[in-house]
Amino acid sequence: MTTPRHFLTGDELSVSEQARLLTLAHDIKARPERYRRRLEGRTLAMIFQKKSTRTRVSFEAGMFQLGGHALFLGADDIQIGRGETISDTARVLSRYVDLIMARVYAHADVEELAATSRVPVINGLSDLHHPCQVLADLQTMAERFGSLHGRRLAYIGDGNNMAHSLLLGCARAGMSVSVATPSGYECQAAIVGRARALASAFGQTIVTSHDPAATVKGADAVYTDVWASMGQEDEHARRLRDFAGFQVDAALMAHAQPDAIFLHCLPAHRGEEVSAEVCDGPQSVIFDEAENRLHAQKALLLLLLEEVDS
Repeated sequence: MTTPRHFLTGDELSVSEQARLLTLAHDIKARPERYRRRLEGRTLAMIFQKKSTRTRVSFEAGMFQLGGHALFLGADDIQIGRGETISDTARVLSRYVDLIMARVYAHADVEELAATSRVPVINGLSDLHHPCQVLADLQTMAERFGSLHGRRLAYIGDGNNMAHSLLLGCARAGMSVSVATPSGYECQAAIVGRARALASAFGQTIVTSHDPAATVKGADAVYTDVWASMGQEDEHARRLRDFAGFQVDAALMAHAQPDAIFLHCLPAHRGEEVSAEVCDGPQSVIFDEAENRLHAQKALLLLLLEEVDS
């Protein structure tokens, strides 16, 4: 049996494959009728340990629009919530369906799913990576700027799963990335190192610091995420103190390029990581970005199943 192609971190894609996926996503968005029946008879199992709006709806709608079917499997609705092992769950589901998408807490869970699944596994979000979101981010930036090569993204906030995936995805697209986090909230060193290796092949740079203004200076795109993710609610008060000075507001955006755009994976907490003035202002592309989850993930589904069928 051929080993399935998984999508857990984004690093599974080569530079050319990521570029091809984004080209396909643009075409799907422009000409959706061409792809209406591409996944007819195919089924996607969607495992959710965490609540979701964009991930659930974009994958479910995407499968339907491609002619396939998606099954929502909440952690409390299947036996994994009653002690069945992740590996047993993967072995069973992969005999029923064509793909598995999982939105989990621990990245080790999605790795275990992939290790024992007979079909492609997609990371819909884990504590370490959010690679599907970055595909939509790259599509959104390409719509605005055309070529991504040489563009610079500034990320302000927690060195979390979103920051990790942006580092890898943007570097693979030939972009430079600058990240500013409070002390103690840095990105994982190994992921920063991997991003530097990717970026250097394009003559681009990866810079980390604790200075938001210096990080945003000259950026083409400014990105932030919530300061306390799901599962960190008990840290909220402490994080509000620790992240003081890291809000993306009009004063911070003024350091970026005049035509810079603002991105956020949503949900946004206006008044915390971003001001309402920026989040709802003319530089914000957050809803284009959210829409592009649908198109980019359709392209991902087609790419993964293309390899199964080849």
